[in-house]
Amino acid sequence: MIEPHSDSYFMKQALVEANEALSKGEVPIGAVIVCENQIIARGHNLTQTLNDVTAHAEMQAITAAANFLGGKYLLNCTLYVTLEPCQMCGGALFWSQISRIVYGAKDKDRGCINLKTKLHPKTKIIGGILEKESSNIIKRFFIEKRNLN
Repeated sequence: MIEPHSDSYFMKQALVEANEALSKGEVPIGAVIVCENQIIARGHNLTQTLNDVTAHAEMQAITAAANFLGGKYLLNCTLYVTLEPCQMCGGALFWSQISRIVYGAKDKDRGCINLKTKLHPKTKIIGGILEKESSNIIKRFFIEKRNLN
């Protein structure tokens, strides 16, 4: 059983969002933002749906969280995302001053860590939470996509 308010619990919620993206034919990446053990924002990839390369799960969640809080800074908030943020999302997270980023699967090619994207000095980043589940949903998506073409 997963303990409520743990990193695994909130990553499971991000996986729910990833499955929502999958149901829309989007790359299955999901995100939630948590403040004081409460989910204040949810997001999943909408790049195909919105025809917008910036409509990543993190960007959707950042906007929703800022609207919820009534301000642009996400102090004392944690982003849970199923895939390590890309450079674009890492930059947005820098400007949001988010306190923590927790991701599932590592993105060796486009992830903010390998690309050395600067995060806010006070932001802590933790990876590998439900890594297998996060990685598997993306792998299945691309295997199925290749088989359809």
